[in-house]
Amino acid sequence: MVSFWKKKSRPNVADAAAEAPGPADETAHAPPAAPGKPGWRERLRGSILFKDVRELLGANPILDDELLDEIETALISADVGVTASSELTGNLRKRMHGREFADGRALLAALRTELIALLKPVAVPLTIDPAAKPFVILTVGVNGVGKTTTIGKLARRFQNDGYSLMLAAGDTFRAAAVEQLKIWGERNGVAVIAQGSGSDAASVAFDALQAAKSRDIDVLIADTAGRLHTQSGLMNELGKIGRVLGRIDPSAPHEVLMVIDGTTGQNAISQLRQFHAIVKVTGLVVTKLDGTARGGVLFALAREFGIPIRFVGLGESLEDLRVFDPEAFVDALLPESLGGE
Repeated sequence: MVSFWKKKSRPNVADAAAEAPGPADETAHAPPAAPGKPGWRERLRGSILFKDVRELLGANPILDDELLDEIETALISADVGVTASSELTGNLRKRMHGREFADGRALLAALRTELIALLKPVAVPLTIDPAAKPFVILTVGVNGVGKTTTIGKLARRFQNDGYSLMLAAGDTFRAAAVEQLKIWGERNGVAVIAQGSGSDAASVAFDALQAAKSRDIDVLIADTAGRLHTQSGLMNELGKIGRVLGRIDPSAPHEVLMVIDGTTGQNAISQLRQFHAIVKVTGLVVTKLDGTARGGVLFALAREFGIPIRFVGLGESLEDLRVFDPEAFVDALLPESLGGE
């Protein structure tokens, strides 16, 4: 397993999230967003879980097994997944039978605690290992998840933190993806290594790593073709890219970052399972969470794989690619208060 350390002379993009203290109690909520910047709650407003939980707990409900069954149904409807939902409500059931909850508000606080506990182990920010130069990030994912756009946002983050960047345009099946990276590189003074349309993606990655080493680059981000997880030939090509990078640096890629569309629901589970079998995914970026009323797939992914969730996408702008914060995320999905409060 690769160990990651902060680059000593430069601030890390994830320091704030890594050092932020946890909530003082079960009813604590995430701090408000900076002026002019929409908070997590504003970006995730309208979730199914918010509406269902507020309806179930907001009218002085009878705290019984039937209520927990309805909460379990709400969790499943929000894409939390059957297994994770069953475990969460099972824990609540034990506490309820132990008469821990005086009212719906206490049950809401306990639900919040259980949801955060499920996500905390995977809330591991991405940091750059200074011993790996360049630090190679291989990005993977299916078609249409926002992978190329995410690469641009990540590159800007690292560039703003003082790292030198290079990009590898490995999506050789889609000319628009190559052009998108080239335009971004030109505007921001970042070199982009590319070849002709339809060329060998592994060759692009190999050339890029050689160039990054010769230029003493800190971070190399390699794009790959958006591919369906059911396409075995293209999936195997990912394995080839990894092997080719390993010829130059046996430890590369240092991060295999899979971009997942948060609106795909439980299909994300099968996608990640097959990608992980080929290239050993080490981190996740979940995008388009502002465009779904569910968002519970993060809990299912955490329960099934335990792979770190590095970033989440909450909008189109650069600042909307945010370091994953489990407390802020859960607080955005649940009501701040119940009816009558």
